[in-house]
Amino acid sequence: MRGLSIQETKAVEACLDAPMLNQVQAWAAVNSGSRNLEGLKTMAGMLADAFSALPGTLVLSDPAPVDAMEANGALRPLQHGQNLHLRVRPDAPVQLLFTGHMDTVFGVDHPFQDLLWREEGVLGGPGVADMKGGLAVLLAALKAVEGAGAEALGYEIVINSDEEVGSPGSATLIAEAARGKRAALTYEPAALPDGTLAGARPGSGNFSIFIMGKSAHAGRNPEDGRNAIVAAADLVLRLARAKGPQLSVNPARIDGGGPNNVVPDHAVVRVNMRPATLADQQRGQAAIDDAIAAVAAEHDVRTHLHGGFGRPPKPLDPAAEKLFGLVKRCGADLGQTIAWRASGGVCDGNNIAACGVPVVDTMGVRGGAIHSADEFLIVESLVERAQLSALTILRLASGEAL
Repeated sequence: MRGLSIQETKAVEACLDAPMLNQVQAWAAVNSGSRNLEGLKTMAGMLADAFSALPGTLVLSDPAPVDAMEANGALRPLQHGQNLHLRVRPDAPVQLLFTGHMDTVFGVDHPFQDLLWREEGVLGGPGVADMKGGLAVLLAALKAVEGAGAEALGYEIVINSDEEVGSPGSATLIAEAARGKRAALTYEPAALPDGTLAGARPGSGNFSIFIMGKSAHAGRNPEDGRNAIVAAADLVLRLARAKGPQLSVNPARIDGGGPNNVVPDHAVVRVNMRPATLADQQRGQAAIDDAIAAVAAEHDVRTHLHGGFGRPPKPLDPAAEKLFGLVKRCGADLGQTIAWRASGGVCDGNNIAACGVPVVDTMGVRGGAIHSADEFLIVESLVERAQLSALTILRLASGEAL
């Protein structure tokens, strides 16, 4: 444990006066579900206004083109909102990346829309923890750092609109922003209400497999048909057998079928895989490829695979361990106990780590029950986590060894 420098003390104290709670309440009042393009447009404008208080060049960047497979196997364009991208001092000697997301899991027709005080100091509401609280923490920390003097620090901020659906339209932007960065901080909420950080994460892949069979009358000539539902069921069972301790496999849905007197000629199987390591990811991909080939041959159907591993596995490698160690030391100097543990969830931290950049991806608020109507924010954590970020950023900017 060590004392704070004058610069660090100034930044830490500045976090006390940041209007974070007001920002969270204003931002959480806007429904910005991943598919609510109008809400995301409003949210992007509000965030652009707020983050324009920082120096640098801010743009709202259009998402990359994305398509999705419909129940009949056709591919249709899938729209996403714009992403906020801010560059500050790109020629500075120390370059960092900060990321967050403006979207929530709560659609415009979801019943959970309102803010309420669950008890003193505990605010409930859609996105208050995941992650509009985290965005307020990020902004407060960076304004405090700028106010304390940060000429040696350059950084990029990406706040995307599609993180909750896997960041398909923003993954390229994040990868480009990660290039050449010393470290990254992402503002997902803490893994536990006590502030514990998420360490290692599995990867995640989402796949849609289209099966084209052949229709026939179920009574007159069923032998002339090729039953796509039977082939889909066989595929699901084969994929389920691929699961193991290092690879979770979740066949989630079969689309298809029709009248009882018709042999169904098409189906779509939806499946999620979560590998612990890159080797497990390769094993998962091989399992999908092998199962599809076997089903196509045995059932005499045609197939098409759509999707892939959008979130690579994020093991806790030595570089990441050093960054976690720095955050822990900063916490100790602020009287905060910082620990971490492996998580089964995934986020943009997975993609950043895959670029070779060490990342701590749960620098956001303490809270809980995310992705449910019981989501809550522990309000005192706004200042705590802003101070933790400000101190961590200043020490990274000073060149402190990881």
